[in-house]
Amino acid sequence: MLSFSAKGQFLGNMKQVGPPGSSSSTGNEKETESKYRPPEYSLKRYFKSLAHKDSVNLSRLWFGSMILPGTAQIYNRDYWKLPVLYGGIGGFVYGGIHSNRKFQQTGELHFKTQRNLFYTAAALTWWGGVLDGAVSFKYHKDVLPARASVYSAMLPGLGQAYNGDYWKIPIIYGGFVITGYFISSNNYSYRYYKELHNQASTPGSGYNGSYSAETLKYYRDSYRRMRDYSILAGVIVYALNIIDANVFAHLQDFDISDDLSASFSPAVIEPLNYRFTNNVTPAVGMSINLTF
Repeated sequence: MLSFSAKGQFLGNMKQVGPPGSSSSTGNEKETESKYRPPEYSLKRYFKSLAHKDSVNLSRLWFGSMILPGTAQIYNRDYWKLPVLYGGIGGFVYGGIHSNRKFQQTGELHFKTQRNLFYTAAALTWWGGVLDGAVSFKYHKDVLPARASVYSAMLPGLGQAYNGDYWKIPIIYGGFVITGYFISSNNYSYRYYKELHNQASTPGSGYNGSYSAETLKYYRDSYRRMRDYSILAGVIVYALNIIDANVFAHLQDFDISDDLSASFSPAVIEPLNYRFTNNVTPAVGMSINLTF
């Protein structure tokens, strides 16, 4: 015995639909959609967004704040953060320039260390401002895929933490550790054989090794190629980290429940093409929408 049960609701209005396989019967929706073209996003629209006369998505806001620090804070109306951001960047850059001048005058290494620390602090302040703009971006859903992508681009693994996939973070950094090890190892071997090849191919250098210049050249090129492949592998790990964060952020809204629902409504079904049908009269039928 086979039984089928379905819950349905009759809508109060009649609508005109096309035959199975067609998106619509009248084509009015397509004509309306084809006539409407959203305006191209331009630099003018970006500055209008900063004046709160237009909207901007997170991707464009993130890219714009990387070029013009503080624009994300303006769009998010976090004006009090601007003095902190620009004061931090300007102060650290000034400290780096001043320490570099002292290092050039005295040659003391601690001024060089101070210079590097100041420049690093300025870069971290800029990085923090860009990340803060993504964090403070307001969105009507709890999980925004663009935010997850920005997080993972700024700090690998942060997008996975945003999605709640904490178990992926050790895998991502494990990939970076492995690729970093091979980059360092292959680069060391490349430089080693490069130096030996330069000695072997230079007359009067006093080279007395057991390898010929051609053999050393082969080893040099091989390790350089493997180093480049290792760098490419690191880039792939970084890209996969961003893609994974974006994809699984999209899946946060995916309904995986076992509940199925169907809605029924009366509809007027027209032929797909009047030239290939004998019945040119629209038929009255039922429109069934399944949600799963």
